[in-house]
Amino acid sequence: MGKKVVIKKMASAGTVESNDILIMMSPDDTVEIELESVVEKQYGEIIKKTISDTLKEEGVEGARVIAKDKGALDFTIRARVKACIERARGEEDEL
Repeated sequence: MGKKVVIKKMASAGTVESNDILIMMSPDDTVEIELESVVEKQYGEIIKKTISDTLKEEGVEGARVIAKDKGALDFTIRARVKACIERARGEEDEL
């Protein structure tokens, strides 16, 4: 996409309900992902890669991400990360 997105403030998206994921994001110099998941042993690396890939696709080069997963599917993880990015950008005038 070529755009660069700067994370300006803390934000979150999602819940800790079954089949969902809570994404919390704050500004950082590099991308750091911390994951807590009910399926971490089986799918932890795949979940982290999905989060990392979504950050890259959206142009985020610096963010600390804490993810609390309760069995979310790939499309849910991507949607929560994208929503969190929009909230963390801090630009209220954009829809």
